[in-house]
Amino acid sequence: MIKKTLYFGNSAYLSMRLQQLVVQIPEMQNSGDFSPEQKKAYERTTPIEDIGVVILDNRRITITSGAMSALLANNVAVVTCDEHSMPNGLLMPLECNTLQHERFLSQTSASLPLRKQLWAQTVRQKILNQEHVLRTNVPSVETNCMKVWAANVRSGDPDNLEARAAAYYWRNLFPDVPDFTRNREGVSPNNLLNYGYAILRAVVARSLVASGLLPTLGIHHHNRYNAYCLADDIMEPYRPYVDMLVIKVHHEMGDTDCLSRDLKAQMLQIPTLDVVVDGKRSPLMVAAGITAASLAKCYKGEARLVSYPVMS
Repeated sequence: MIKKTLYFGNSAYLSMRLQQLVVQIPEMQNSGDFSPEQKKAYERTTPIEDIGVVILDNRRITITSGAMSALLANNVAVVTCDEHSMPNGLLMPLECNTLQHERFLSQTSASLPLRKQLWAQTVRQKILNQEHVLRTNVPSVETNCMKVWAANVRSGDPDNLEARAAAYYWRNLFPDVPDFTRNREGVSPNNLLNYGYAILRAVVARSLVASGLLPTLGIHHHNRYNAYCLADDIMEPYRPYVDMLVIKVHHEMGDTDCLSRDLKAQMLQIPTLDVVVDGKRSPLMVAAGITAASLAKCYKGEARLVSYPVMS
């Protein structure tokens, strides 16, 4: 079952009651102008087991420790946002798989050649998915070079074909934006990409934890200040799905300089986007779980290929 993504952009009081996440409006609850029945009528409840991601985007949101504990116990990714409404934090449970110790051991003992092969698979599929996005949205641009780069990716990508493909991809992806470059602090639609990737990162990290893997220990990314290096690795072939959605939103909504609530609502579609993995179509959140489970098998030596999404 696809899990729900809940976004809170106004002040709210979040608590837990009978395994339900209870959402209340503080102003109403503290006001003497409403009867207990009226206050209860404005409560919203959602079964915690149905939730996959919670995004907290208001400084006046209060969440009880009981609700937070219950969310984490059910492997819900809790995303916090800064004063600019950009995701700046991700909370994940310490344990969420009965075989977690065994999975950790196989992951930490993975050989360098295995990690290099896994990274080559990751880069190859990322470039192929980027080629599809570019060819679909900017048909005037030649993309055969990207297919060649994908085919030539070697173990560990020593030729850095990922960067070469990315430079070509971003230079051509938004022809209506003069001299567009992918930069976190750059012009729109960089803001949409930043927001979308943050949601994607939460979904992928959640799937890795559910498969008993340590999201900190990456196969390629290794930043001492990054607690989600593996999520940053595994989400790479999924990024083009976010790019495709951003292109659609950018063209349909027009002005995307300000990250409005309507724009955020569009980006919240990411966990439910259609993705094809192993020849089967499923929501992105489910597909990420399939990818994470296949990666765990690769670490254990039970499989050689990660089940990455294929755009076609």
